[in-house]
Amino acid sequence: MQVTNLQARRFLLKKQGLWGPYRFRGKQGALAYIRQAGCIQFDPIDVCGKNPELALQSRVAGFRKEMLSSLLYKDRLLLDYFDKNLSIFPAEDWKCFGRTRDAFRRRLRSGEEIAEVEEEVLRLVREKGAVCSRELSFDRKVDWAWASTRLSRAALESLYFRGVLAIHHKEGTVKYYADFRECFPEEIWNAPEPFAREEDYFCWRVKRRIGAVGFLWDRPSDAFLGIDGLNSARRTSCFSRLAAQGEIAPLEVDGLSKPVYCLQEDLALLDEAPQGRTRTEFLAPLDCMLWDRNLIRELFGFDYKWEIYTPAEERKFGYYVLPVLSGDILAGRIEAVRHTARGELEVRRFWPEPGVGNTRALRQAVAACAGRFAKFHGCGDCLLPPELL
Repeated sequence: MQVTNLQARRFLLKKQGLWGPYRFRGKQGALAYIRQAGCIQFDPIDVCGKNPELALQSRVAGFRKEMLSSLLYKDRLLLDYFDKNLSIFPAEDWKCFGRTRDAFRRRLRSGEEIAEVEEEVLRLVREKGAVCSRELSFDRKVDWAWASTRLSRAALESLYFRGVLAIHHKEGTVKYYADFRECFPEEIWNAPEPFAREEDYFCWRVKRRIGAVGFLWDRPSDAFLGIDGLNSARRTSCFSRLAAQGEIAPLEVDGLSKPVYCLQEDLALLDEAPQGRTRTEFLAPLDCMLWDRNLIRELFGFDYKWEIYTPAEERKFGYYVLPVLSGDILAGRIEAVRHTARGELEVRRFWPEPGVGNTRALRQAVAACAGRFAKFHGCGDCLLPPELL
């Protein structure tokens, strides 16, 4: 099917719930969006909200941060685990990640040291119900992840990675772990893996990522991060099989260098007429729609890099900068900081995209969005930079 660039952009925005009236509302809307996306990426850094909170506030009307915490740690309808890197996904999908848990069992760092204390850690977890690493006294340093860490932390995280423990709750950034089987019902932890063959597993994961973004192409992409073993040949095989089975459909988009594929059931979005007024939203830096930066660059003409890991002197924009969606274009980017103690949200800079036109209407829309964003964070004041006044 041949589609214009404008049709493709609006298709993607409709799929993401970012075009027209809000399609997702409240707590159930947050759950519905995550089920549609498969997962949303988690990152603990909180400058103006954590990544999953930012993703949900842009597309779920009435979303509040405590809704996500409730879905995770009270209702247990969602869980924290590895999908596209560290992610949040529906609890019913736990059965599909046995291969991930097996990989952690095989590739365990500091395995001997952890094995020495594992039974004691599990005893303490059973005794206390939920523990964090500072409540354990295994203080010697071991090799772990980015750098060495206390054995207490490594042991808890190892058991979590292997699916023995789950995150029971968080206090700020501190994780409390509990027995997975005490946190979730048997139909979650005892469900059999649904894949008869390895090919079925990879096709499920590829299709899930296509659905998360809206459409993807068969080429290397950050959208496929976290799918261990998905090499180029396997990826192409998955696209071919899914297309042959009628599960995905190809789209030839004007201006794109390769065809993209969407879920077959999403083709109806191409025929939907625009409804209501266009919206202006601040997007999360790891938003599902932005997972393939090359695709976004070709489709929207928007070159986005999350510069949080870029040395300060090499940044073009700032440490924690959010894309600004206005209507069907990515119109610029903002740097915003929440000052909790002062009850203020400070928008430090707004950079309109070259060629978009720094119009009064755009500035007013961004300023109004910043006001809503401040309320989302519980801030009474919203400080705007001169370019938005």
